[in-house]
Amino acid sequence: MGGYWLTAVIFTPLLGALFVLAQPEERAAWRAGFIFSLIPLAISIYLFAAFDPAQAQYQFVEQYAWIPQFGISYHVGMDGISLFLVILTTVLFSLTLLYSGGGDIETRPRAFCFFMLLLEMGLLGALLAVDLFLFYVFWELMLIPMYFLIGIWGHGRRIYAAFKFILYTMLGSILMLVAILYLVSAARAHLGHLSFDLPALYGVPLSHRQATWLFAAFALAFAIKVPMWPLHTWLPDAHTEAPTAGSVILAGVMLKMGTYGFLRFAIPLFPEIAIEAAPLFLALAVVGIIYGALVAMVQPDLKRLIAYSSVSHLGFVMLGIFALDPQGMEGAIYQMLNHGISTGGLFLLVGMIYLRRHTREISEFGGLWRSVPIFAAVFMVVMLSSIGLPGLNGFVGEFLILLGTYLSKSLAAEIAVVGLILGALYMLYAYERVMFGPITKAVNETIRDLDAREVAVMAPLVVLMLFMGLYPRPLLRRMEPSVNALLGRVHAAQARLDRQPRHPHSLAALLDSTSVAAK
Repeated sequence: MGGYWLTAVIFTPLLGALFVLAQPEERAAWRAGFIFSLIPLAISIYLFAAFDPAQAQYQFVEQYAWIPQFGISYHVGMDGISLFLVILTTVLFSLTLLYSGGGDIETRPRAFCFFMLLLEMGLLGALLAVDLFLFYVFWELMLIPMYFLIGIWGHGRRIYAAFKFILYTMLGSILMLVAILYLVSAARAHLGHLSFDLPALYGVPLSHRQATWLFAAFALAFAIKVPMWPLHTWLPDAHTEAPTAGSVILAGVMLKMGTYGFLRFAIPLFPEIAIEAAPLFLALAVVGIIYGALVAMVQPDLKRLIAYSSVSHLGFVMLGIFALDPQGMEGAIYQMLNHGISTGGLFLLVGMIYLRRHTREISEFGGLWRSVPIFAAVFMVVMLSSIGLPGLNGFVGEFLILLGTYLSKSLAAEIAVVGLILGALYMLYAYERVMFGPITKAVNETIRDLDAREVAVMAPLVVLMLFMGLYPRPLLRRMEPSVNALLGRVHAAQARLDRQPRHPHSLAALLDSTSVAAK
């Protein structure tokens, strides 16, 4: 399947961004931004319908020479791993622009729409790039709009949060760039020419030390973006100070670029090292699950509570990825989508109540079920989705992750279950304090319920929660071949490791030597 569908879905937001700048009136800019966001959404829905679920390889491929003397090409493609993240991205951008036009953004809306659409282009390009240089260009491009969204339209300590966000993520990006250049240089002797094309870089002969350092550079860049514990400290500040739309996109899509990076680049490029590093990443994932839940439990600010819950939820995604098992990995991809929908929905709802009360402190609420029943009912559905109630989308992803992890790493799964219990505790406790009990603040009796625009924003998310929770087969069927192809590289690497003596500096060998010494 060819055509120019992927180019259209990537660059339509750029055309929209330029068109928005040309609008003389602010309201016209809002309308133009929202309408242009609907075009990539429509294309992504078409791609879902036209996607062949039986194929593991890239589909809708486009490849053209870009800088041929350096082996750089414009190479984009979509497989079962990137398909749903593209759809998630286009859905969330359309909904956040629809929401933000209702009064959430009052200053410089034209510039806001410009940066939002530019950010959408960067995210879609990074998800669809098959050439490593092209991926890096889009990876860096998406940082700049988010920096301005936080720094200009954020709250409180927005400048501090924006600088912290850019410094953390740029540090990882620089290390990844060095690793990309080294890998391409090493591949030149093997291929006979320079190439940044991802499939051409599979199987490049590397020493164990070289592969370890390269994997570490990629993994650090992606772990910061996830963010994994203990590299998570930029996230709560960025979430808390960002405008509502920024928080939704940050949680819903940008954090997934880290987990997507492990699936697309770090593991398939260096499968032997990924196998050796799996115990370390499983341990960090479990710590992140428990830590994020415990810290979320004591947060007095609703938005900060949801921010720390992301650390816990993304820990489950990393757990499923490094279980290196079909069920675990499919569950991880499914949970990436679930987290984007449910946590994005929570941030939208917090933004809606903040517009009415200009506070996010849990102690300032209470008894809202009586004054804003529609808001309370929608919040309840989204909250139950977040904690994984059976029948809603969160349950499917968490079940597959724990099943896949238990089959291969039972101890990690058993500890992670504690995180599920803690997640239910802090979300239900926060909901009870906000929605039930007596109304202790008089202003809470008179706040208005959700209007038609806000209902229109939340309705698609609730529908997706129900659909993905009750009928996951269409999604799992499309991602399964690509997951199996990725795990095929892992299993081949495991077979090679089984035939060779363990490297003296590998993690597995160090663990073995430690256990022998203990005896």
